[in-house]
Formats: sequence, C-alpha cells, structure tokens
Amino acid sequence: MTQLTDRFRRLRDAPAPSTDDLDALWADLPTVGVAEILGHWTGGDFATGHPISTVLSRARWHGKWFDSATDVTPIVCRGEDGTLQANERAAGGGAASLWNVEFRGEVTATMVYDKVPVLDHFKQVDADTLVGIMNGKLESTYGITDLYYFWLEREK
Repeated sequence: MTQLTDRFRRLRDAPAPSTDDLDALWADLPTVGVAEILGHWTGGDFATGHPISTVLSRARWHGKWFDSATDVTPIVCRGEDGTLQANERAAGGGAASLWNVEFRGEVTATMVYDKVPVLDHFKQVDADTLVGIMNGKLESTYGITDLYYFWLEREK
C-alpha cells in the first residue's frame, strides 16, 4: 500500500476530516484522463458534514456510470427493490459528459452535468480509486458555498 493510499483511507474513515487535509491529499494525487475512468463506480463521501451528503444519502446514492465520454449517468441510486437506477432528481441527476478540464492549475478528468452549472473533478488514488471535488455554481444552484469532497471505487 502506498503512502497516498494510506492517507486516502485515513481521511475516508475519519469521523470529521478537515478540508485542509483533503486539499493537501488532492494536491498530491496524480491527475487522471477521461479514458482511464470509464466504467461503473460505487461512491461515498468524506464526513465533512456537507449538505450534499444528506441529499445523496436520502436518494440511496450508489455511484456513477461512465459508459463513454458522452454517456454518463452521474447519480446512480439503489431503488426500493434493490435495483440500480439513474436518479434524475437528486443533486443535478439527469445526464453528464466527461472532459479533461483545468482545475487548480492541473488538467484532469471532469464530469460536467448537463442540467446544472456544476463540475466533478477527479484525481487518482490508484487504478480503482478516485477522489472527487464537486464545484461550480453551488451557491446559486443549491445555496451552498463549500466544495463537496467524495470518492469513487471501481465496481468489480
């Protein structure tokens, strides 16, 4: 296990990680390209107390599906019957696309929502683990000013 993997796991499992620690991890992670993140991913978030966490929890958020750069299901949730399905209402839902976008001075894979002015930027912990930062016009869209920090793990 690498040092970055250890840091990621400590922050993922921490009861209240600081955004400073999450930003420091982000700065040390390598960027990732769109082609490298295609596939289906399960997700979770860092316990920062961000309001989006509550929205996704209520929707029973499972993860994201990146079937191609132009075929993205950004909010996959578990239905009452246990099946996985797109949720078009939760946190921007609908559809999205993937682009390589500059964020904090680096170009990295980014999911661009079709219906809301919000971007999910990704960096790589390892081939099967990503850290994401949601940003954009969160204040005008959701009344939120803080960035949302989350993670994805590739489905096996």
